[in-house]
Amino acid sequence: MKFDDLLQKKKILFIDGGMGSLLAARGCDTSGVSNLENPEAVLDIHREYSEAGADILITNTFTMNRISIESRGLDLDVEAVNQAGVSLARRAAGMEKLVFGDIGPTGQLLEPYGTYTEAQFYENYAEQAEIFAGAEVDGLIIETFTDLREAECALKACKDKTSLPVILSLAYSTTEKGGRTIMGSAVEEAAKLAEAYGAAAVGANCGDLDPLGMAVITGIYREATSLPLSIQPNAGKPKLVGGETIYDMQPDQYAGGVIKCFENGASIIGGCCGTTPAHIAAVVKMLENRA
Repeated sequence: MKFDDLLQKKKILFIDGGMGSLLAARGCDTSGVSNLENPEAVLDIHREYSEAGADILITNTFTMNRISIESRGLDLDVEAVNQAGVSLARRAAGMEKLVFGDIGPTGQLLEPYGTYTEAQFYENYAEQAEIFAGAEVDGLIIETFTDLREAECALKACKDKTSLPVILSLAYSTTEKGGRTIMGSAVEEAAKLAEAYGAAAVGANCGDLDPLGMAVITGIYREATSLPLSIQPNAGKPKLVGGETIYDMQPDQYAGGVIKCFENGASIIGGCCGTTPAHIAAVVKMLENRA
């Protein structure tokens, strides 16, 4: 089933949640490296999210674009690691659920703040988008971006190189001044960009906000656009404990906050850092009869 058809049928679509912390708990590399080195662990996590009620499984490929891989000195084949990510998600999703290719930022800066040009970023994302299209994903999600210029490079590449539905999702640090990322990009700007390029949905994930903060961001988006809204909060605000960043919001409390995102207009809902299949199951339980 196609994304638009499924959203029309169900009214609310549930996305999966965090991957890295669950891989870490299994003693695995927290990135897409595990697609090749620990595929059964990645597959098990995807299956747990599917069983929890997720309609969309996101590939474990967040940092698996060429610039990110090469800037970290990783010995990885870009095509192989992304194709493996799609294969594992598809095995867990079966034919009833959707698989979206995860496209994350490069971790680098555009000129004049960094050394990369918009053309280099565009080619970087075009390569990953074409790999995903060739692997027959159901859609793409551009997520956790803080720089709207970089997000535009990714969005343009995805729309130029594929006919897939694309979700654009930014990471916000504050609800002030119209909702801003750490780089100063605003919610309304992201909404306009998504509309201009024909994105299937727009929204927010990760960042420094808890679910109630994300509900405020959702409301700002709803005033700015009629596009479907995708919201994936962290399990609370990040806390630094013993040099480690943790998220400690429990599933029921998390779901209670996420309901506010739904009430403010979100129709595509999942989780990000610190969330688990239990968090997604709690959200599904609270919202499945609300649409």
